[in-house]
Amino acid sequence: MEKLFKLKEHGTNVKTEIIAGITTFLAMAYILAVNPSYLGGIAGASAPAIFMATAISAAIATICMAFFANYPVALASGMGLNAFFAFTVCGAMGCSYQVALTAVFVEGIIFIILSLFKFREALVNKIPTNLKFGITAGIGLFITIIALINSKVIVADPATTVALGDLSSIPVILSIVGLLIIGVLQYKKVPGGILLGIIATWILGIIFELVGWYVPDPANGVYSVIPSLSWDAIKSNFAAPALFQFDFGYVVKNFASFAIVVFTFLYTDIFDTVGTLIGVTQKAGLTKEDGTLPNAGGALMADAVGTVVGACLGTSTVTSYVESSAGVAAGGKTGLTALTTGVMFLIAIVFAPIFLAIPSFATTPAMLYVGILMLSAIKNMKFDGDIADVIGGFLAVVMMPFAYSIATGIMFGIVSWVILKVLTGKIKDISAIMWISFALFACYIATLVIPGV
Repeated sequence: MEKLFKLKEHGTNVKTEIIAGITTFLAMAYILAVNPSYLGGIAGASAPAIFMATAISAAIATICMAFFANYPVALASGMGLNAFFAFTVCGAMGCSYQVALTAVFVEGIIFIILSLFKFREALVNKIPTNLKFGITAGIGLFITIIALINSKVIVADPATTVALGDLSSIPVILSIVGLLIIGVLQYKKVPGGILLGIIATWILGIIFELVGWYVPDPANGVYSVIPSLSWDAIKSNFAAPALFQFDFGYVVKNFASFAIVVFTFLYTDIFDTVGTLIGVTQKAGLTKEDGTLPNAGGALMADAVGTVVGACLGTSTVTSYVESSAGVAAGGKTGLTALTTGVMFLIAIVFAPIFLAIPSFATTPAMLYVGILMLSAIKNMKFDGDIADVIGGFLAVVMMPFAYSIATGIMFGIVSWVILKVLTGKIKDISAIMWISFALFACYIATLVIPGV
């Protein structure tokens, strides 16, 4: 393990890395339930096949991350991208499941080419320092709002947009109690405190269900937190993934509309991945003093390979997960964390009923604590320096949670930074990679605001 992952060099050990890997997996295991529910309803797809494709592609991509880059970053079918796949491409646009998979496959091939030419690596390393800290802090807020909404601590409100949830609700109570448990464990420096916090909160949920305080109501999205280990429950998740379900004939006949789909997948995944890598690796202490990220090329290649493999297996775009920061907060610093997470995805194929029973209120406390840690990057931002750095960094922080998108936060940060550099006469500060990013965002904005584009 030392030779493979350089544990001593990173100030960690096998036990810490394994605990961190399990923590990351538990924080993102929900994708094994969500992805089949999103994609399984598409004509030509089945939920069990999607489950299998999701687990296998996540395992392969995450293990690639472990060995290509030695980073504690896990990958799986991306949230948001799977919704775009199911509800926009296959829903509103009327494309088939096979056409959507073809778009993901083409996107993955483009990613491999961009990674070979080091475009995405240059993007990671050339983003201004203040903007990088803003991205990290923004991801902290983004993780926080995701966790609060998933556990219904924060709910939609027609008058104020968002509001405080029902404080008498068991999930809300346990979400808050779980954060306090993790706080105490971290204060006492208990090894694996975040993982123990998840498990403790889940156990409390099981106790509350057994005594009748927590009542499952599947019709309203409230599920039992007690895992079923029956053979029928285990068998229901087994199905061979749908291999190589591509439709290149559609591409020839409908190139323009297909190109828009590919570009949207491409744009979102490029900047989601860049943001995630910057945020997670900064908190893991893996960036150099000048802000550059060693082994970024390997990490981005793992992401590209994962997307191609995922498309071949029948699932949507595979991307780096911000939930990896939960493992980093638990002490993960090397690829051994990622390797552990990848192995957990393989184990989940057999023990899916256990992992799918983990409720969102059990992982919410961990994500809230991670949000605290990542938001702390804001203290490294300079708010009295170059105005482009100040406004660009600020917009990256606020637009991620409020627009509910990492890519959108990066877009506002980079676009405002470039424009302000031009308006303040500092064009020489703008690198070629930032000009290219600005052009990509301009193209994307055009597809949003100009009819027919």
